[in-house]
Amino acid sequence: MTLVTRTSLHFDQATRRLQLDPHDQHFVQDPYQTYALLHAQTSAFFWEEYGFWCFIGYDSVSKLLRDRRFGRERRNSAADSQGNADDRSHLKDFDHVETFSMLELEPPTHTRLRTLVNRAFVSRQVERLRPRIETLAHALIDRFEMKGEAELIADFATPIPVTVIAEMLGVPTEAAPQLLDWSHRMVAMYMHGRDRRSEDSANAAAVEFSGFLREYAGKRRSEPADDLLSLLLAAEADGAKLSEDELITTAILLLNAGHEATVHQTGNAVKTILESGRNPADLFADAEHTANTVEECLRFDAPLHMFTRYAYEEIDLGDSIVVKPGHQIGLMLGAGNRDPKAFADSDAFRPDRTDQKNLSFGAGIHFCIGAPLARLELQVSLKVLFDRLPGIRCKEPPRFKDTYHFHGLERLAVEW
Repeated sequence: MTLVTRTSLHFDQATRRLQLDPHDQHFVQDPYQTYALLHAQTSAFFWEEYGFWCFIGYDSVSKLLRDRRFGRERRNSAADSQGNADDRSHLKDFDHVETFSMLELEPPTHTRLRTLVNRAFVSRQVERLRPRIETLAHALIDRFEMKGEAELIADFATPIPVTVIAEMLGVPTEAAPQLLDWSHRMVAMYMHGRDRRSEDSANAAAVEFSGFLREYAGKRRSEPADDLLSLLLAAEADGAKLSEDELITTAILLLNAGHEATVHQTGNAVKTILESGRNPADLFADAEHTANTVEECLRFDAPLHMFTRYAYEEIDLGDSIVVKPGHQIGLMLGAGNRDPKAFADSDAFRPDRTDQKNLSFGAGIHFCIGAPLARLELQVSLKVLFDRLPGIRCKEPPRFKDTYHFHGLERLAVEW
């Protein structure tokens, strides 16, 4: 049986092979229609455009995120996370940064790096940032409230997380536009269909970003301050400190990861709430309602839809799916969050659901280290936004960026 929808999707049920351009605009704007069709047919499929098996069931994604037979390190393959195995000499600076990234490493190196960084992101440390995030949210709204309209991605969703993570690290917040530029150019390496131009741009960004942070790390060595860069310079785990390269890569990772997904999730959440028809005053009535609303927003429209892992041995995953060492698999976080086997009324936005859980921060040893910070930023900023602007509504239909497997809005024009 072959399934064809209004997207350019072709799915052969017998072979479970999917043909779907991830840049197809119907899919980019609403991947959930495709996920629902696939959920009705299978729990796994071979995505031709990516060249690997993808898993969409909540339980299977959760299990495979924790399966230590898979990992992020390329141990058995010269290919990168997109399966590209061509000459990478023009990416030597980008690859040098990635070599020391805890996101791309496995134990014992991953354990050491994460232990050194984790103390800054535990919930009790992050909670101290609540007043600062609230003040920042109010200050941003003060700038545009009297205009009666705003473009929330640029005016609200972006400044909060990039300012918070820059202040945490101890780099100047006035450099935020440059930090965002470097980040966007580097993150483009993880998107489907990148080209030589974007690769050269990512490599140049890695050079510039590293140089910027080395300068500030040098200042913190001679003049330590109460910031994360100073903490990382001083931190030790089992007597071992971060090397210079590990320090720079970790700072880049925290800056990139510390804002990218939160910007997307903020925009997605506002869109979800406005389109739901629910009264924001009820959704953010108190701390419990606010937390539940944020968790449902994370489940309902996640900012990251695929997380890839490499097989470290030949693995029989059942249902005639066998992966060999070096092969990748795709774990579909956004699809798993809408699995009808895991959630009642899975395609409905229900902040009061009792089966609340989500895969949006991943699972296992690579569970998002910044999850407590992201949750706090979302809870505080969204409550302030809807408290201050109770009549907020979309001025034009929101559109998502063509950046799968990231999932975020190009712009979010609103009025009140």
